[in-house]
Amino acid sequence: MAGTFFPLQWPTGHAAFWGVAWVLLGWLVGNAPAQAESLRCAGGIAAEGDSRLALVAKCGPPVLSDTYCAPVYQGPSAYPVPEPYASRIVPCQPTEEWLYDRGPGNLWATVRLRSGSVLSITYGLTPR
Repeated sequence: MAGTFFPLQWPTGHAAFWGVAWVLLGWLVGNAPAQAESLRCAGGIAAEGDSRLALVAKCGPPVLSDTYCAPVYQGPSAYPVPEPYASRIVPCQPTEEWLYDRGPGNLWATVRLRSGSVLSITYGLTPR
């Protein structure tokens, strides 16, 4: 009775090929990179990789902006480099966050800039 539900041999031929193909396809689709966000403005669409100048030309000046030194991560560690070493050995990563009010009924857009270009665009009800 066990042989009826669970075959004793692995499938061969076309069944094995298509089984492996479906498993690989599922793995590839599951590991696909996330889509990048973009910001639709009156002057065009701003996206990751755009320069600071292109962002201002497309969307205008932000409502609020902030500049800070982002923590530096060295190697495979999930922890930032401690402060005595971070300021002496590892250079600071100046990061800017620009906040855009997209109007009533729309979420706030936070644009993160690093090295003069758009690093990421996130949406939320309130800034982080």
